[in-house]
Amino acid sequence: MVKAVVWFKRKPGMPVAEFREHWRTRHADKVRKLPGLRRYVQNPAHETSYRKGREPWADGFAETWFEATEAMRQVAKSPEYADVLADEANFLDAASRTELLCDEVVVKDEPLAPGALKYAVWITRDPALHDVDGFQRYWREVHGPLGARNPFMRRYVQNHVRRRFYDLGRVPPFDGITMSWSKDLDELRASGRSEELRLTVEDQQHFMADPGGAHPFLVVDELEVGLG
Repeated sequence: MVKAVVWFKRKPGMPVAEFREHWRTRHADKVRKLPGLRRYVQNPAHETSYRKGREPWADGFAETWFEATEAMRQVAKSPEYADVLADEANFLDAASRTELLCDEVVVKDEPLAPGALKYAVWITRDPALHDVDGFQRYWREVHGPLGARNPFMRRYVQNHVRRRFYDLGRVPPFDGITMSWSKDLDELRASGRSEELRLTVEDQQHFMADPGGAHPFLVVDELEVGLG
């Protein structure tokens, strides 16, 4: 399947609670009506992102799955999709909305308990080290298994920007998004202190731009939206 990942900031001046409520209820009701939609997940930024007056770079991201890109092309022409886009003006900042079409690579997939936290990091390749195919291959076949050794990471998924995006001569804002799940905040913090993570960060120099740098990230609460 093909996955679209869309991230954004809330509408200027809108309280976080109001933003989340609109997204979770009225907007979700519109998205679930999209023809051909196979799965829909909302990922609002965790409450810790706002502590002590902090403001995350994004208030969350959404994931939608379709069988193929042709299904996405068809839904883009539908009145249901027009309704979704019209409603976005009611709760998000349109200028911040950014979307990538991705192929998922599941690297580690342990069972998740309710309340597990999700950690997403947006990454870019170093073109001096790899072309697109080389970057995706290294990330998938070398870096992925290295990251999967982390005992505090229960699930690990790589989201590779679709190859066709590059074939059309376009340059994406990022080349991929890594998503991992930990049992809770304590386990996520333990992951950050682990030797396995140190080795994973060290390996970034072999395929990523700005290895070890401050890459955009979000800790989120994952919400699976039922389509029935």
